[in-house]
Amino acid sequence: MRTTLDLPDDLVAEAMKATHIRTKTKVIITALEELVRKTKIAELKQFKGKVTDLEIDLDRLRDRS
Repeated sequence: MRTTLDLPDDLVAEAMKATHIRTKTKVIITALEELVRKTKIAELKQFKGKVTDLEIDLDRLRDRS
């Protein structure tokens, strides 16, 4: 999708320098992917300590006989 954005040049340059990514497009894609990943992790953290009745045999799942 083509989109025109008005982004702060210094912020984009800093992101490119920090990540060693050479193109503006790639650095923006990477930033968006990271934002989505972190958001999903934050949503999963809501369930910490709330799921207690799982009967999972980790040794079987990991193929440990």
